[in-house]
Amino acid sequence: MHQPIRKVFIANRGEIAVRIVRAARELGMQSVLGCSAADVDSLAARMADEVVTVGPAVAAKSYLDIAAVVSAAKACGADAVHPGYGFLSENAGFAQAVLDAGLVFVGPSPHAITQMATRRRRARAR
Repeated sequence: MHQPIRKVFIANRGEIAVRIVRAARELGMQSVLGCSAADVDSLAARMADEVVTVGPAVAAKSYLDIAAVVSAAKACGADAVHPGYGFLSENAGFAQAVLDAGLVFVGPSPHAITQMATRRRRARAR
């Protein structure tokens, strides 16, 4: 059983990040927004307890950089990573990297993500 989550790292932007910050606050958790350089002045950034820049404005070099996101989450002392939706939320490798770093992945297990992708591929092939 995991320890209670005290600090959640949010690996997303925009409205979804705002919603996660609000939910974290309601649950008594601190929120850390991991964002690109383009989003440091966003509403989510202003609402979060902390902001960590994970890379430049280009999503491939920030929001999609697994090593940068996991490293930032560890460095700020987060207990968990919430991927939001899109970006890395359906990436089994990301979920596994978060778990391997000793953090809680707020989402399905890497196995479930893999199964979901496999079923989608099979359904498209029909």
